[in-house]
Parts: sequence; C-alpha cells; structure tokens
Amino acid sequence: YTRFDNESMEQLNQANQELLDKVHIFRGSKAIIFDLDSTHADTYGEQESASYNTHYGTVGFHPLVAFDGITGDFLKAKLRPGNVYTSNGVVDFVKPLIEHYNEKFPETTPFLRGDSGFAVPALYDLCEDESVYYVIRLKSNAILQRMADELHPATEISDVSMSECYYEEIEYQAKSWSKSRKVIVQSVRPAGELFFTHSFFVTNLVDAFSPKDIVRAYQKRGTMENYIKEAKNGFYMDKMNSHSFQVNEAKMMLSLLAYNLTNWLRTLCFPEKQTSMQIETIRTRIIKVASKLVKSGRSLYFKLSSSFVYQKFFWEVLQRIQRLRLE
Repeated sequence: YTRFDNESMEQLNQANQELLDKVHIFRGSKAIIFDLDSTHADTYGEQESASYNTHYGTVGFHPLVAFDGITGDFLKAKLRPGNVYTSNGVVDFVKPLIEHYNEKFPETTPFLRGDSGFAVPALYDLCEDESVYYVIRLKSNAILQRMADELHPATEISDVSMSECYYEEIEYQAKSWSKSRKVIVQSVRPAGELFFTHSFFVTNLVDAFSPKDIVRAYQKRGTMENYIKEAKNGFYMDKMNSHSFQVNEAKMMLSLLAYNLTNWLRTLCFPEKQTSMQIETIRTRIIKVASKLVKSGRSLYFKLSSSFVYQKFFWEVLQRIQRLRLE
C-alpha cells in the first residue's frame, strides 16, 4: 500500500470508471441516479487527518460517496478528514462524474438525489448547467415554515382523529440563491396531533411529475444506506488502520472495486431471485467452497464434493459468467 501515490489513486478511479462504462453499455441503461451521501469511518489510533466529527460523535474520517440508485453500483468515493462538513468539496467531486456520463452516454437521463447536507446553490447550478434533474432535501427555516403553515393552517383541521398528508408546490428563493426555484412541501399531520410537520425538497423536475411523485422519488434514496452498510460490513470500506492518509484512501478504493465486482456478479450472473443476495451469503455459497485439487497430465482441476449443498446454484452462476460478454 505504501507504493500508492496520487497517480495510482487516479488510475484506480479510471479503472473503476472504465469497468462501470462496460457494464453500463451491457445493461443498456437509459437512466442513472447519482445518489450522494457521506458516511463515517471510525479510527482508534494516530491516523493522519483523523478528526472529531460532531454529528457522529466519534473520531475518524468523513468519506464522500456516490452510488447509482438504480443498480447499486459504487460510482465514486473520496476520503476526507473527519471534521469537514457533509457538502465540503461535493461540486468538485460530482462534476467530473456528471460530465463523463453526459459526454459518453448522452442518451442516458441523469438524475441526482441528496439529503439536506448537500443543499448548496453551487450544486443546483451545476445540475442545471449540465441538464441533470435533481431532488435535494432542504433544511427548514422560518420562511419555509411560514409558507407551509399558510398552505395548511391548524385552524382548518376538521377531524383530529384522522391523519393527513399533503404534497404542494411553491416558488422559493433563499438569499444565497441566484434565482427562485421549485420547492415541494410535504405536510404530514399524524392522527391525534394538532399541527403539521413539513418537509421541503428543491427540484428542477418538470411539471410532468406531481409533487407526490417527486417526494416518492426522493424517498427511494433510502436504499443507499444499505449499499453503504454492505460496503462497510462486507468489504471493510471503513477499516482505516494505517497511519498514512493515502494508504487508507487506497484501501477504501480497493474495497470500492471489490464491492463493484461482487455487485456485477450478482446483478449480471445470478438468477433473478438471487440478485439481492448479500456478500456473506455469496461467500458461503460460491466462494468459500471446499474442493480437492487434482492434477491430471498438465492440467489442474478442482473437484467439488458430490454432497455440496449449493452445487446447482454454483454451476448455474459459473455458466452465466462464461457466457457473459462485456465489450
């Protein structure tokens, strides 16, 4: 790991992107969803650039990650010190990704989702300049709350025992924005409550999508938590046990590649009912398989036990791998 430098890291990113492109072509994908998020990698030593993060309440790093919300592919990751804010460097992080897909796959519709940590005007401007649809959650403020309360005053509640949920569209311009933008307001009043709880989402999705559809599209972003969890638990993306920041970043990138190779294995080569199988199950069924190495002439063979429980599944996956052709 100590031999990795900035050039090596760029080569790892390039290798991942080239593989992503091959799979994208093979799938014939018509859309891609850039799901942005940040996570935390705890440290327990004197790691370089490790810092205390007030949100997570621990010392470590604060990586920035991007997944494809449709396929679960791990698009990109960047290791950052633990004390940086969620949106720190997000435009520089995602801009090359957006430009690459717009240039190489102009027929693919790009869509970006992010939580309120990514609610920065520079990201909206980037998406609008690059013709990328986006839905990003906004943090509530007094002006948004007042506008939402005017839509559904508490005095108009007819039956407190019944829950209510509304989706509305308003025009709003924050002081830091260069122009007004469409904001979707989700207003929810649980049964037995007098007041509504409001959530806000800024978007550039056209009128063909109803406010409810836009909120539902954002809510599907929740699957990203599962992607991050698997990258950590299954591929040890958050194991930052080296003193060197660069070595820790190299380990994270190799975890990213391992995650993607496994994700392509299950989504491209597994039977349809098994495409959501987790890495630990995959390891048990087709990787950690007991076999006997037999030499015959100049060839070596692995002989599986005739009582191997997952033998049918193993051979089916192997045949699918052999038929796979990535251009």
